Amino acid sequence: MSAPLRYEVEARIVAPGRSEVTCKSSRIPFDSSPGQSPDLPGPAELLASAFAACLLKNVERYSEMLPFRQSGARVRVEVERQDAPPRFTRLTYVLHVATDEDERRVALLHHNLKRYGTVFNTLAAACEVSGELIAERAAPAPAPRP
Repeated sequence: MSAPLRYEVEARIVAPGRSEVTCKSSRIPFDSSPGQSPDLPGPAELLASAFAACLLKNVERYSEMLPFRQSGARVRVEVERQDAPPRFTRLTYVLHVATDEDERRVALLHHNLKRYGTVFNTLAAACEVSGELIAERAAPAPAPRP
């Protein structure tokens, strides 16, 4: 068995209500105030962002492994929480992938995203996770004008 992969970040308060996480050479500002910032992501949005990043990273990963033809992807993620006890109860997503692959291959990609995504599976163990993958067919290029 191989050694587990390890990930490391550091975070600090930089001003009242404003913090940042440092990961590799990137700094990501976030809201650490008692309320909700109108412009900075808070912990819930960062968690949803990690889920979105997991999906998009694996779209690219499986595009090479399967192989699966795609020319881009985007995802919308929503998380719901309850107050007592405080926890996330549901995560839903809609993933759009630009592809000309047939529906069977699109279903295979979605299956692999759900089965092998690390963040996906971690959150699915803690709350309900559901979503859909929508294949967006590229419109044919217009014919050149004479």
